[in-house]
Amino acid sequence: MQWMTLFKKELLENWRNVKWIWVPLVIILLAILDPLANYYMPQIIDMAGGMPEGTAFELPEFSPADAVMMSLGQLSTMGVLVIVLMSMGTISGERKSGVSELILVKPVSYWNYVSAKWTSYLLLIWLSLFLGLFVSWYYINLLFGELSFVAFIQVVFFYGLWLTFVISLSIFYNTLVKLPGLVAFLTIATIIAMSGITQVFSHVLAWSPNMIAQHIHEMLLIEQIPGDLIGAAIVTFILSILLIIGATFTLQKKELAN
Repeated sequence: MQWMTLFKKELLENWRNVKWIWVPLVIILLAILDPLANYYMPQIIDMAGGMPEGTAFELPEFSPADAVMMSLGQLSTMGVLVIVLMSMGTISGERKSGVSELILVKPVSYWNYVSAKWTSYLLLIWLSLFLGLFVSWYYINLLFGELSFVAFIQVVFFYGLWLTFVISLSIFYNTLVKLPGLVAFLTIATIIAMSGITQVFSHVLAWSPNMIAQHIHEMLLIEQIPGDLIGAAIVTFILSILLIIGATFTLQKKELAN
């Protein structure tokens, strides 16, 4: 009962902040930007005045799998940035302003407080991701070739786990520091560091969360789920849960210390 009350409060707050409108719209825009831009590039170049005389410019033929990776590429950069900036003050801002103390001074469970915020953001992110990739999937089928609905659902599911990890990391840093800007910096810095380490040691870190997008591309090419993708998904889910558990203990320790 207490958890549901906190969860409804978070949903209402996200609605009042218009996050239920602008986040899906931004994710949709990012998901379709590259596929449409690449498909209509010749027309865009012609409208811009064309290429210099004698210059040959030919675009490669993109497959549906390539088009999906264009969408995921935008979501892996700008999409992740949007999610981090959106969530950077969800707990740290309340801790800095003293709102969290007013809430937690009541018989409110730290786990309920943290997990309610986490779940409300997961709902927002997963819905936005579904809508964004659904619009992208529509245009991919229209412009690049057929991509089955099953493949679309698989992409949403596995990539959704990566975004779950991102929001979990942000929530964890929200409980570690009180400055929203520092939360954003630490979250992005961690993701960049993980990406660099994964690229260097990709032969032994095939199950790294940062490898999910690459495994999704392989899944689309071979039309079956690779074992490494399943392994990366499991590791990503476990890390996300551990981050939320860690966030709960970190917040409790800091609040009790105050």
